[in-house]
Amino acid sequence: QVQLVESGGGMAQAGDSLRISCIASSITGSAIGSAMGWFRQAPGKEREFVAVIGWTNGRTRYGDSAKGRFTISKDNAKNAVYLQMNSLKPEDTAVYYCAADGDSTRWWLPSVEYEYPYWGQGTQVTVSL
Repeated sequence: QVQLVESGGGMAQAGDSLRISCIASSITGSAIGSAMGWFRQAPGKEREFVAVIGWTNGRTRYGDSAKGRFTISKDNAKNAVYLQMNSLKPEDTAVYYCAADGDSTRWWLPSVEYEYPYWGQGTQVTVSL
């Protein structure tokens, strides 16, 4: 079982930067799997893929809304993954969720919800003009 706890969300103005964090705890480190990702869900919208990072190789992949503005990173020693968000826009307002795929044999970077069995409770990010 993997538990994920996000932090660092809050209020920001358009153009600001914000970094959110996710700490994973598990019985064994390998339970985190091959990747950790970030998704977000705005009010009235479906959950959207933001970014993913390979847990061992550090490869990254971004959703269209994140490309060029957001950066995902990790700290294996802390079982942590981060999302640095720059040039924030009001449309970035959403609850941001951290997720772990729990499958250490996967060789690709997952980007859809069903590939992630473990989810955090989410952290709210609100961006105003």
